[in-house]
Amino acid sequence: MSSSSGAVNGGISFWYADDGLPTVREPLAGDASADVVIVGGGYTGLWTAYYLKKAAPFLRITVLEQKFCGYGASGRNGGWLYNGIAGRDRYAKLHGHEAAVRLQQAMNATVGEVVAVAEAEGIEADVHRGGVLEVACTPAQLARLKAFHEHELSYGEKDRELYGARETAERVRVLDAVGSSWTPHGARVHPVKLVKGLAAAVEALGVVIHERTPVTEIRPKHAVTPYGTVRAPYVLRCTEGFTAGLKGQKRTWLPMNSSMIATEPLTDEQWESVGWDGRETLGDMAHAYMYAQRTADGRIALGGRGAPYRFGSRTDNDGRTQQATIEALREILVRFFPSLAGVRIEHAWSGVLGVPRDWCATVTLDRSTGIGWAGGYVGSGVATANLAARTLRDLVQQDSGQGSRTELTDLPWVGHKVRKWEPEPLRWLGVHGMYATYRAADRRESATHSGESSRLARWADRVAGR
Repeated sequence: MSSSSGAVNGGISFWYADDGLPTVREPLAGDASADVVIVGGGYTGLWTAYYLKKAAPFLRITVLEQKFCGYGASGRNGGWLYNGIAGRDRYAKLHGHEAAVRLQQAMNATVGEVVAVAEAEGIEADVHRGGVLEVACTPAQLARLKAFHEHELSYGEKDRELYGARETAERVRVLDAVGSSWTPHGARVHPVKLVKGLAAAVEALGVVIHERTPVTEIRPKHAVTPYGTVRAPYVLRCTEGFTAGLKGQKRTWLPMNSSMIATEPLTDEQWESVGWDGRETLGDMAHAYMYAQRTADGRIALGGRGAPYRFGSRTDNDGRTQQATIEALREILVRFFPSLAGVRIEHAWSGVLGVPRDWCATVTLDRSTGIGWAGGYVGSGVATANLAARTLRDLVQQDSGQGSRTELTDLPWVGHKVRKWEPEPLRWLGVHGMYATYRAADRRESATHSGESSRLARWADRVAGR
């Protein structure tokens, strides 16, 4: 019997199984008005409400969430609070290298900002600032790792460190690891504890949160729901991977699927075989990459892409994932840590993240309509959502005459425009073809031990528009 055959599959995520489902707040009772209405009760929406209300306590702010706060990616992610941001290289090409450096510096500072606010608000989210360790296990991966490391240094990350095989093993004993790159700008978090605490803090400030209230359409000064319409001068769309469910947004951001597993708690002897005492968040340099953390209660939570996309931009209901994906993630776990071959997988789940056609995260406020949005984080949203929220705050204040231009509103991702995704079936064929090619590239690199990245991956990058 497979050690994953008895895993809980779905139930939203392991994080909810661990911390419990929330008591769901009341839905909208009818037509209402506000100064700002925020669509989406994940990290982006809640952080935006938090910072706006702190800056301008007189604002009447309403958050509308279709299920409950943290139901989407904010309650299902890998708990990587780190300084990665989607689209930085493209912004360097469009706006110059220094503009992209400013964006990266803002992201570096965002990790500490989230930790500081969590502490100030009494949010106990199992935070551990161990940084991010990304490992290479083949010659081609090592070449990419060294290039990646130098690239990060070029954006001003002076405290990043490059390790060889021995130094990597001293941090975590990944089989066949030949090198790694570490940055201090990262922390492990428990995603659900963070989102629950943030929702409570926002509500305590006087923000109104309506759950079980799906918004079906956003138009200037209106957020339309089955229970009534909320009218406000500003309507902020913070829906990330669920954006395609809104009227007129089917091809705006693609809901990319990512899946995770969580092991049973490991014994002291098992942890001794693995190492990982620094509790860094852990990733690799494969094209179809993985991400993992050592949880506060001694498990390994590990994720990867699985089946990347559902036809027609559909999203799941409860986080259930395919058995083949669970087995594939378990194979990654055992390939990294052979001593854990018999460890039981206790939970598996999936969620969607928002992917723009050019893979660039963005923040925008249309001053002519009052409609704003933030997202397209491409899997780096735990920290990026906080920077996006502070930027939305500044844009709203600037537009309403309560503030002026700031360092955040001048960052190069503000106001970025991108074309829509292709219609079906081209969208489905393209995404599935892209990830099949990435996996084939990884297999070829492992088999040939070549020091060069596979041409297959370069072809997939071009198709993806990266």
